[in-house]
Amino acid sequence: MSKTLTKKQMEECLTAQQGELDAVYLYEKLAKRVKDEADKIAFTRLAGDEARHAEVFRKYTNKELKPKITKGLVVPLMYSVLGKKKVYPVIAKAEYDAADKYKHLLSDFPEVKAVMNDEVHHGDAVKGLL
Repeated sequence: MSKTLTKKQMEECLTAQQGELDAVYLYEKLAKRVKDEADKIAFTRLAGDEARHAEVFRKYTNKELKPKITKGLVVPLMYSVLGKKKVYPVIAKAEYDAADKYKHLLSDFPEVKAVMNDEVHHGDAVKGLL
């Protein structure tokens, strides 16, 4: 993308890109930890979706970021201790919250609409695993 971003737009896109990369790592780690095969498949698919989302923002930022591993360590541990009935609703809420955070970007970045819609579907998918 050849669009020149304002400082604020760059910060927002970098934050979104980082969040998507963090979600990739989280879902990959969770897929390895969960017991249910359907959950494993779902989290693997979600990791792939989040990687595509990160790429949408990377095209704007032109920056290569690395995932922060904190959530990818903490959430699978929470799953092991608390179980999916406690953890999956938290994950679903985070997906819905991400969709809300992207709404204001739509006028400047129309490609974000597909990302935003996916986040809602992700929340529904995770809730559907309960």
